[in-house]
Amino acid sequence: MTANPTGTSLWIRQFHPAPTAATRLVCLPHAGGSASYYFPVSKALSPTVDVLAVQYPGRQDRRNEKCIDNIAELADALVPELLPYTDKPVALFGHSMGATLSFEIALRLEQKGVQPVALFASGRRAPSCHRDESVHLRDDDGLIAEMKALSGTDTSLLGDDEILRMVLPSIRSDYKAAETYRYTPGPRLATPIHAHVGDDDPKATVEEARAWGEHTTGGFDLQVYPGGHFYLNDQAPRVIASIRDVLTAKS
Repeated sequence: MTANPTGTSLWIRQFHPAPTAATRLVCLPHAGGSASYYFPVSKALSPTVDVLAVQYPGRQDRRNEKCIDNIAELADALVPELLPYTDKPVALFGHSMGATLSFEIALRLEQKGVQPVALFASGRRAPSCHRDESVHLRDDDGLIAEMKALSGTDTSLLGDDEILRMVLPSIRSDYKAAETYRYTPGPRLATPIHAHVGDDDPKATVEEARAWGEHTTGGFDLQVYPGGHFYLNDQAPRVIASIRDVLTAKS
């Protein structure tokens, strides 16, 4: 399908529009994350790559909307929003929960005849590697403790009651989506998968990240970085350079 982007989607943010770019990169946030997390990625890749950052409902400018706590429902809602942007080759990048969501989006796009040029899966075990997790069922203190342990949220904000009231519902919803996700065995993707993981990530071991290779016939590679679940915060330049190299080679 080809169409012209309308620029009116509630789901899509373009911080640095790059109309002359040969490729688009769709970035999907982690649990509790927002589109703005990818502002530095957009800035670094523009104008070579046209970066689209996804904004889930229930946060920032969409905070009054109902959260979606199911990966399949998120993917079903996002695909129609992304199809108008497939007039150019499109790649997907997702960190943590966003990686699982990227996989489900890639499956749906391929079913519609749109094959992404790459899927970058960061900080997440392969869909087939299940763990029993129940962070989303903890009380607020337990949820905050998890956030601090992973260092994915600015902990200076966690003591602000007003901020907490705003962010905890979306974080809990995202954790539920990630933790209740169950992979349904089926055909492998044709889309190449590039996995990225920290060597000390409590949420995804190196071997669990390596298992992403079982989900594609289109080629696979794995890059391991020093760091934990949010290794990306410190290793962003290396990850961005890797993305640029892959997409430049495909353009």
